[in-house]
Amino acid sequence: MAVYLDNAATSHPKPESVLAAVKDAMTIYNANPGRSGHKRALNAGRILLSCREALAKLFSVEDPFDFAYCFNCTDALNLAIKGSLYKGDHVISTALEHNSVLRVLKTLERRGDIELTLLLPNPNGLVDVQRINSALKKNTRLIALTHASNVLGDVQPVEEIGRFAQKKAIRFLVDGAQTAGHLPINLKQMRCDLFAFPGHKGLLGPQGVGGLYIAPGLTLHTLREGGTGSSSDNMYQPEERPERYESGTVNMHGIAGLYKGVTYVYENLPGILAHEKELSAYMVEGLRAIKGVTVYGHAAHAVGTVSFNVNDLTSEIVADRLDNAGIAVRGGLHCAPGAHQVLNTLKRGAVRASIGYANTVADIEALLRIVAEIAR
Repeated sequence: MAVYLDNAATSHPKPESVLAAVKDAMTIYNANPGRSGHKRALNAGRILLSCREALAKLFSVEDPFDFAYCFNCTDALNLAIKGSLYKGDHVISTALEHNSVLRVLKTLERRGDIELTLLLPNPNGLVDVQRINSALKKNTRLIALTHASNVLGDVQPVEEIGRFAQKKAIRFLVDGAQTAGHLPINLKQMRCDLFAFPGHKGLLGPQGVGGLYIAPGLTLHTLREGGTGSSSDNMYQPEERPERYESGTVNMHGIAGLYKGVTYVYENLPGILAHEKELSAYMVEGLRAIKGVTVYGHAAHAVGTVSFNVNDLTSEIVADRLDNAGIAVRGGLHCAPGAHQVLNTLKRGAVRASIGYANTVADIEALLRIVAEIAR
């Protein structure tokens, strides 16, 4: 594939340090951390700790044990949501959420376990504090919000909403699937209680690993119980963090790769941010200049995820033509039906081109050239 513009789904290419770390974890450090006392297991355990410390540094968190490893961002969101709620609670979320949030909440609502309010964004694509305040109920326990829409790319005012939630003593969950590794994130300033993130997108790690930041003093119901390598004399799940949330063998090679991906991002974030912002602005400007192309959302403050359509063609047709020309993008609904209802694109979806750290101006020019040909 000559041009890869599907980084919102999974990042490519991975840094060489990530690839080497995965190999080392399956050869040099191939052991089960926390389960044995031999050198291999101890070295594997050090990798787990090093990755937590790297995450804490990247996200400006004091205690690395505030991070629990998960299978992916969806797993982290399930833990955050189901681990926070009791029967009869009210949850406020938005129509912009990914299905990894919407399906969890709608399932709980259908069971009669929770009440749910889904807010529509303002015309600028953002959800403000006023709308959230108007939706409050006496039993509101959780506000769940995407940091940036995986369709529109627009970044929500999470710090303002975090201050509001903290003042009202309401738990605040942020879905960082599209921002972790792409934007500078200070979780203390964000004032969120829970922050879910994938390892395989902006953090440049392998698939099958993610994490959940759990604020100090916060305890969640567990989704699964089992072996943790600690408190083995106890038949009940341990209370200690993060073992409480990490039953079973962890994805050791995935976490080793994540560690190097997080390290790479931390060392290069200013350059990544400037580079992706420049390329996304260039892409948006170029697409808007093509007759017959409609670009959705993408305010001044956005990540490098750009959705568009061409004339009356379905998004799948456009994506397929781009693929045949050697350009990988994604067509369809992007697992975010509410966002497409807002855009009135639920039937045709949208073409999504998403930028990563390794993309170039030439990549964007290739995309614009083929889209112009399709539009003609």
